Amino acid sequence: MKINVRGDKVEITESMKNQITEKLNKLNLYFENPENINTYVLIRVRNLYKTIEVTIPTKRFTLRAEETQEDLYPAITEVVNKLERQIRKNKTRLSRKYRNNEKLEINTNFDSDSTELEEKKIKKRKKIEMKPMDEEEAVLQMELLGHDFFVFKNEIEECISVVYKRKNNSYGIINLN
Repeated sequence: MKINVRGDKVEITESMKNQITEKLNKLNLYFENPENINTYVLIRVRNLYKTIEVTIPTKRFTLRAEETQEDLYPAITEVVNKLERQIRKNKTRLSRKYRNNEKLEINTNFDSDSTELEEKKIKKRKKIEMKPMDEEEAVLQMELLGHDFFVFKNEIEECISVVYKRKNNSYGIINLN
């Protein structure tokens, strides 16, 4: 696995790189050809908290996990555990979806817990009537509903859009064309 580590408002030391490399190399057993996998690690510091964000893009899917703690080294361990849980949890779904394709890039020859084999089913469906609105009204509707996102017909862009709340309490917009 090729690991690219960069820091935002923090200098990356050799011990940080070694710890990150050691922990992330545990994930090699989940990939068919780990030497072809690029992993991007971003470490950010805000006040007393350190955030580690790991992104592993493959040709078919992207794994991503983030962890924030006061100490970086337990955060590294936790973010690797999150990535491992994602892989194990979605093993069945990935192997089923890509079974006809020649290359999946992920090794599915490992045991899973019985609770992880249960498929997530869609529990609820909603039909909504979309009236045209601007982005400010969509944010207001989202806040009134108490949701983290809101789908609306964007009258300015003339498309379907999704407004969502970001972790830093700002908002993002996704336009669907």
